[in-house]
Amino acid sequence: MDKSVEFTVPERCYIDGAWVDSTSGDRFESIDPATEETLASVPKLGAAETHRAIEAAEKAFVDWRARPATERARLLRRFGELMGEHKEGLAHLLTREQGKPLSEARGEVDYAQSFLLWFAEEGLRLYGDVIPSHRKDARLLVLKQPVGVCGLITPWNFPYAMITRKLGAALAAGCTAVVKPAEQTPLCGLALARLAEEAGLPRGTVNVVTGEAKAIGKALMESESVRKVSFTGSTETGKLLIAQSAATVKKLSLELGGHAPFIVCADADIDAAVEGAMASKFRNSGQTCVCANRFYIHESLYDVFAEKFAAAVASLKVGNGLDAETHIGPLIDTAAVEKSQRHVEDARNKGATILSGKEHASLGRHFFPPTLLGDATDSMQIMYEETFGPVAPLLRFREEEEVAKLANDTPYGLAAYFYGRDIGRVLRLAEALDYGIVSVNSGVFSSERAPFGGVKHSGYGREGARVGIEEYANIKYVLLGGIAT
Repeated sequence: MDKSVEFTVPERCYIDGAWVDSTSGDRFESIDPATEETLASVPKLGAAETHRAIEAAEKAFVDWRARPATERARLLRRFGELMGEHKEGLAHLLTREQGKPLSEARGEVDYAQSFLLWFAEEGLRLYGDVIPSHRKDARLLVLKQPVGVCGLITPWNFPYAMITRKLGAALAAGCTAVVKPAEQTPLCGLALARLAEEAGLPRGTVNVVTGEAKAIGKALMESESVRKVSFTGSTETGKLLIAQSAATVKKLSLELGGHAPFIVCADADIDAAVEGAMASKFRNSGQTCVCANRFYIHESLYDVFAEKFAAAVASLKVGNGLDAETHIGPLIDTAAVEKSQRHVEDARNKGATILSGKEHASLGRHFFPPTLLGDATDSMQIMYEETFGPVAPLLRFREEEEVAKLANDTPYGLAAYFYGRDIGRVLRLAEALDYGIVSVNSGVFSSERAPFGGVKHSGYGREGARVGIEEYANIKYVLLGGIAT
């Protein structure tokens, strides 16, 4: 690799402004999923070190919350600027540790940076209210104050952006944080710690702990000092956190599993729909919580859409993400490959046909071919389980009411997509789809200025936008009595 794009990351955790090892000396490895090469080893922290990080964040909170919003904004902006200055190094680190193509890694660095810059500005506008009083001798005020120490637990598929989307909002609101990166991508989390330190964020304001999710998560959930936890990950784990939060009555934000439908109506622009399907389904090798997982195509367009979609899928190049020609990198591990394979085999056994998809076994154990399945039915596993891999099943539908019912027939409700041009249908479907996000005539919708989050078993709370910072604030009502009139 070109040495000019290397980004050196300390192989230690960041607690209270210092780079530290685990007290036990235990470590675990970060692995390149494309080559299975060991990139580094990092500390495997447990409850004791996590409590140290919580204590540091609690101590730092006293000063950080009292600082003027303009000062917090200045430091956040510098944090974001440093991401831009180190863009190439951060992107190469991300591709090597997570596997996504380098072009997508650069895009994630930009996306992650946008949250730091956005919330630097939103922190200046966390306004309260003066309510018209019901009494002559009183004034009614509403204050928005930081919740306190926040535990931020993030996934491996977007290891920069999922941290900054939480951390930017927390810091801007005046909170301090303990960040737990995913075990598959610890170096990306530590890279952000290095930049936070370089930006001049006060010691204890940002703490990054790597190690076993169960031990660290338990420490965060049991601590009375941690007043808010934000988690992105599986619905199963999210439900566990809800139960664990009861004892300390924590605020929670949960962005959990998805099972996104992609609907192509009879009046859709087919070429635009194919382009959107490719962007939604195969970004990050299908390893996104909002990627399309079920494709409902109107029967009048099915054959043409399937032909064009199959040709586009067949053109995708699978390989190491550092190769400039790669479109599809490795999956994160062998379990992810096995799940994709299981979904394909189940669909084939139940009558689906493979319209596109060829093996790439020679590349390594973590690669899986982008696969398009035709003639899928509701009985197939892929229709009720999130694949988290590059597999797309196609189904026919006839009526609008029918497809809305099919799309909503899932416990999940994160994102949905549909293509159509009739304004009445657009409004009806947008309202009928029971999802936190509905993307019309576009396969990409994410933006730092729009609210992100789901309903039903996909969680609650929103990230990004104006509402994202409010998730880290408590509302306090103050009545000022004894006012002379």
